[in-house]
Amino acid sequence: MADKTVITQETVKVFDKDTEQPLAHKSDKINCRPFVKWAGGKSQLLDELSKRVPAKFSRYFEPFVGGGALFFHLQPKEAYLSDLNPEVVNTYQTIRNKIDELIADLKSHIHSSEYFYEIRNADRTKDYQKWKDVKKASRFIYLNKTCYNGLYRVNTKGQFNVPFGKYVNPKIVDEDNFYACHKVLQSAHINLGSFLHIEEIVEKDDFVYFDPPYAPLNQTSNFTGYSRDGFDRSMQKELKNLCDRLTEAGVRFMLSNSSAPTILELYKNYNIEFIYAARAINSNAKKRGKIAEVIVTNFIN
Repeated sequence: MADKTVITQETVKVFDKDTEQPLAHKSDKINCRPFVKWAGGKSQLLDELSKRVPAKFSRYFEPFVGGGALFFHLQPKEAYLSDLNPEVVNTYQTIRNKIDELIADLKSHIHSSEYFYEIRNADRTKDYQKWKDVKKASRFIYLNKTCYNGLYRVNTKGQFNVPFGKYVNPKIVDEDNFYACHKVLQSAHINLGSFLHIEEIVEKDDFVYFDPPYAPLNQTSNFTGYSRDGFDRSMQKELKNLCDRLTEAGVRFMLSNSSAPTILELYKNYNIEFIYAARAINSNAKKRGKIAEVIVTNFIN
């Protein structure tokens, strides 16, 4: 349950014009869900998020796509998805463009600790850069389904370093869902890039959902804050500045983040609502549980 809106300033721009592009009608929707588990994934918050999405808009943008839970739920008619993680972007593109080849490769994997580490450590070899897109996407999905807690983490060299998950019988090939995601992704433009690149193509009446690496709640936060290397306070400020420019241009946005004081201060001139999310991906079971986070918007439905 969301708390009431706690901050609403007169400076907030409200866009209430009906636009050309409706969301997919329920009868048109394909039953699908994210094809990977993702830290900070929004599957459990879809009710809270979707009721805040404008009923109509021109195009949908999600520049921190990650697991893409909101995109797969909304299934907009035209979408622009992007991320800075090349493994994520390659996997999305492969599911959209080469689904049969991908599923065939996924079926070749076996489940054992020895095999897991062989696949995991492939990115430590020179040959990895020569791997085809399908093989890399297959590896990415296999590791996500079989590593500890479905966590994506790399070391300072960019090498995947999550240990074996010790699952008894993980479902590596969810064929029906892969094909469903493939169909939904046909309407999506998928690109590797920073969130800043959307400013070059976004227009009035478009809708943007930002789900950035969360600001840490305290100095000891790691996955509680869902932070990724390189997205520090200065980047949070840069994102807020982009939101200001989008608002001036007549673009509606919705943003998810932690309830850290820095975020509340940054977005104090926008609509801020608190919601509570149960986070189960923390490696420390004692630290799993409901955590307050915020939804920020520059419009009122």
